Amino acid sequence: MTLRSVVRLILATGKIAEPAPPKPDVMSGRPPELAGTVQIRHVDAGSCNGCEVEIANAFGPVYDVERYGARLVASPRHADVVLVTGVVTHNMKEPLTRTVEATPRPRLVIALGDCARNCGIFADAYGAVGAVHEIVDVDLEIPGCPPTPDAIVSALRSVTGR
Repeated sequence: MTLRSVVRLILATGKIAEPAPPKPDVMSGRPPELAGTVQIRHVDAGSCNGCEVEIANAFGPVYDVERYGARLVASPRHADVVLVTGVVTHNMKEPLTRTVEATPRPRLVIALGDCARNCGIFADAYGAVGAVHEIVDVDLEIPGCPPTPDAIVSALRSVTGR
């Protein structure tokens, strides 16, 4: 999309970004140290990449979850939250546990999507070890196959409290 077509779209619709969804209830088990801004390390434990597309949309310019204090980081050592997508495969069991262990406390683990929550359509797959909660402790689950960007933004806002 060219800059000219973006300007035409903005002039035609009057919208630059989606309006902010209603402020969610603050997550009850959230450590108070995580209020305000959280750094998120994403781990793809074996997904079909549908959830990753929606994560990209949630962090993109339309939904812009960063305005609510959520930011993706490259290292688990800088993270407050581990966001896990996909059913955990044999090859990702150890990397997932190491990533969670490398994340400093207090930390939260979020299972994003039906595959991470309960193995989804991959429940009987030969390469699947299990859902994320079977490998590491999970603090928050986001349902959907894949979850919408609105659901992702709402869940992350409940973590940041913003």
